[in-house]
Amino acid sequence: MKNFLLVISVAAALSACAAKGTVDKEAQKTQNWTIDQLYNEARNELNGNNYTRAVTLYELLRSREPDGRYAEQAGIETAYAHYKNEEKEKALAAIARFQQHFPASVDMDYALYLKGLVLFDEDQSFLNRLASQDWSDRDPAANRQAFYAFEELVKKYPQSKYADDSRKRMSQLVDALGGHEIAIARYYAKRGAWVAANNRAQRVIEQFQNTRYVEEALAIMVFSYKKMDKPQLAEDAERVLQKNFPQSPYLQKDWVPDDMPWWRYWK
Repeated sequence: MKNFLLVISVAAALSACAAKGTVDKEAQKTQNWTIDQLYNEARNELNGNNYTRAVTLYELLRSREPDGRYAEQAGIETAYAHYKNEEKEKALAAIARFQQHFPASVDMDYALYLKGLVLFDEDQSFLNRLASQDWSDRDPAANRQAFYAFEELVKKYPQSKYADDSRKRMSQLVDALGGHEIAIARYYAKRGAWVAANNRAQRVIEQFQNTRYVEEALAIMVFSYKKMDKPQLAEDAERVLQKNFPQSPYLQKDWVPDDMPWWRYWK
């Protein structure tokens, strides 16, 4: 373990030295450049998907003219470069710095939108889960943070060109949170924790009533109430299921946990 930690420490030190060497090299190379030249080169690198060098140049620009005419634009573009370079924490730090230094910026709606995108975590594995509508393994804390960022944008800047897409993503995130709750309800039901399963199902109905998980949540409530020997509550939940989902397959056959052994169905 000590050797392993030593390797990590050495690797981190070498990485830091390499980064500092790159900055020093760029500082020397651009020492006679005007601020216009420095910004234009950084922007060209950004547009050319050379995000690491773009960030280095933006940082040099800010160090030379922290309150110059390009400081605001460099701040938000640095955050974007980190986002595109899949550096989540650095992107969020850059956005927070931008919000602190330029609270009246005309790009504040974009800063909130970018924050939401970073938290939305649109990597390839996420896109695959989205395509299959499998939200259960999404991080609910990140979902909520992303939702709040998009919500803040929509409330403060309802006419923003980013507002419509933000609303769409908010809807997807609510669906994700509902999916997380129903997954936990299934988990508890499969393990015979009927009260916990019922509570999670009720939470879906109370907090995520506009998602596609309400039908199954009601079915889980019927199932768990029966298991808890509460027939009247089971009948009440089934009536609600009948009223709202008259064609539900759960009215023909009781919901049962997928991986429950066949011999337990009769108990």
